[in-house]
Order: sequence, then structure tokens, then C-alpha cells
Amino acid sequence: MEEENCTAVTEFILRGLTDAPELRVFLFMVFLLIYGVTVWGNLGMIALIHVSSLLHTPMYFFLSHLSFIDYCYSTIIVPKMLANILNEDKAISFVGCMVQFYLFCAYAITEVFLLAVMAYDRFVAICNPLLYMVSMSQNLCVELVSCCYLGGTVCSLIHLCLALEIPAYRSNVIDHFFCDLPPLLSLACSDVSMNELLLYIVTSFNEITTIVIIVTSYLFILITILRMRSAEGRRKAFSTCASHLTAIVVFHGTILFTYCRPSSGNSTNTDKVATVFYTVVIPMLNPLIYSLRNKDVKEALRKVVRSKISS
Repeated sequence: MEEENCTAVTEFILRGLTDAPELRVFLFMVFLLIYGVTVWGNLGMIALIHVSSLLHTPMYFFLSHLSFIDYCYSTIIVPKMLANILNEDKAISFVGCMVQFYLFCAYAITEVFLLAVMAYDRFVAICNPLLYMVSMSQNLCVELVSCCYLGGTVCSLIHLCLALEIPAYRSNVIDHFFCDLPPLLSLACSDVSMNELLLYIVTSFNEITTIVIIVTSYLFILITILRMRSAEGRRKAFSTCASHLTAIVVFHGTILFTYCRPSSGNSTNTDKVATVFYTVVIPMLNPLIYSLRNKDVKEALRKVVRSKISS
């Protein structure tokens, strides 16, 4: 009977976050506000780093790419989600679904790698400050960022190719607000154990590798900070790392919760909440975390504002 209901699909229906009509306007306004802050915060951070000579250092070069990635993968998901909240027609074409999944996956994995690179950057800056600008040369920074984008592209391409091999689906209704891989695999008629295994292996490998780099970097940073004789030096070093550590804990925590735990039949709503957090909320929080807790960013912003007012 299940085989008779299996068909090739040309479009999917995204059920969204909730079926309650009374929540539509409220959810639309909340997510529109969050997306607005995300766009202005991340694009503003990129522009500030570009125009302020005070921020022309490797740390802020990486931060500008983090802001670009956050803006991109939020934009891949949120506008379509906002449209679906208000519209009765929640359809997305098969090609559109695959493109959305591929781009989101590519940028999300790139961010995983980039956060590890930023931890290494902080390690060099604090543990070897005299040679920081030499060690983290412009060419090396470009190469590290390029490897992050390449890694994200290759990993997402592997998942996409296997997803395209699925010949038919039991239903075209995806119980999610965007085309993520786990809900797609749950609709497949064919055996997708290889897809699920690869998803788990790739995600776990990326998480373990990057977390080892991050933990090792911050272990050496902690040892270096504790050896500092100056209380002011220790305070400044802790302050420099606090923003990055906050972003790491929030992002990796939700990724691990969503993709690196056994699936459960009753976990759909919980997965949606976790996914909303790292696809919608975290891209908004990152520029706020780095600006509100960073004296250099606030000072650069003051100088730019003063120069604009005086001119």
C-alpha cells in the first residue's frame, strides 16, 4: 500500500511553525522584527569594519565574514518563512527546495569552520601577541576563510547529491518551516539509511574537529591569561574572548542538539524551536554580541558617527 502512495514530486508544502491562525500576525511581526535587526546588524557590521581603519585587523576580517554568512543563511530562510506565515499557499518547488537546503547547509557548515578559525586567531593574538600580525598575514587569513567556504560547499554538495537520488516520496508535505534534510528524509519511500548515516557522520566529524580546535585554543589562552601579572591585561584578554565564546556556545549547542542526537517521533516541535534559534535568532544575536561587548567596535562606531556629523 505504501508503494502505491509513493510518487515523484514537483513541489513541496511547508507546514511552518504552527497551524494556529490566531498566531499568524503575531509570529509574522516577531520574525519580521528579528529579521530586520539581523539585516541591519550584520550589514552594518560589515560596513563598519570596511570603513574603519581601527578594525582592519585579522579578528575583524573574520568577523566581517561571520556577519556575511549570518546575513546570507538567514535571508535564505526567513523571507520565505514570513510569506508562508501569512499565505495559504505554502508551496515551494522541488528545485527551490533543493536550492534552499543546499545554500543553507553550505553557509551553516561554513560558519562552523569559521568559528574554529576565529578561535585559532584569538590563540595567536593572546599567546603570541608580538608576532600576531606577522603570523596572521593577509594571505593566510584569506586562505583560512577560503577553506571554510570550500568545506561548507563540499559537505553540503554531498548531502544534496544523495538527496537528489531519492526517487519518490510518501507525501509532499514537509512538517517544517524550511527545506531541511531530516524532515525530507522522513518522507522518502526508498531506503535513506545511508543519507542519515552520512548526515550524522559529517555533522559529528565537523563538530568534533572544530570543537577540538576551539577547546585546545582556549585552553592555551586560559593558561596564558592566568600567567599574566597585570590584572588589567587579564581583564582585557578575557573581554576579547568573551564575545567569541558566547557565539560558539550558543551556535554549537543548538547544532549538536538538532543533528547529533538520536531522532524521536515526538521531537518535531522541539526540533523546530531549536532550528528557529540557530537559523533566525543567532544571526541577529551575533552582531549584538560582538558590538555591545567590544570596545573597539563601539569606538570605531563613535568615530564614524562623529566624522559623518562633522562633514
